[in-house]
Amino acid sequence: QMQLIESGGGLVQAGGSLRLSCAASGRNLGSYSMGWFRQAPGKEREFVACISWNGDTTYYADSAKGRFTISRDGAKTVYLQMNSLKPEDTAVYYCAADLTGIVRVIAEVYDYWGQGTQVTVSP
Repeated sequence: QMQLIESGGGLVQAGGSLRLSCAASGRNLGSYSMGWFRQAPGKEREFVACISWNGDTTYYADSAKGRFTISRDGAKTVYLQMNSLKPEDTAVYYCAADLTGIVRVIAEVYDYWGQGTQVTVSP
């Protein structure tokens, strides 16, 4: 069983940056595509970004395009660099792993999930 562990969340002012990390215990991430999702209070979980197993393909939600960058260092860690943060980016951010290795935006297809890390952006 793989466990995903997110880190890097915190409190930041609008316009600031954060870098989220997601690492796996129990196995490496080399064959998995990875996604980042977020859930704000009172809202459904929504897709943010995803990356293919080899890093060649990425895909972003419209809200993330131009501000967020997903990357991976091979089999170990997946990152979400978030710049120009806005108060509406406030949410719990989750990373997820997909056994198929391809980029997909639907949360239900992902096989493993982390516990989440809180990102709070103040005005």
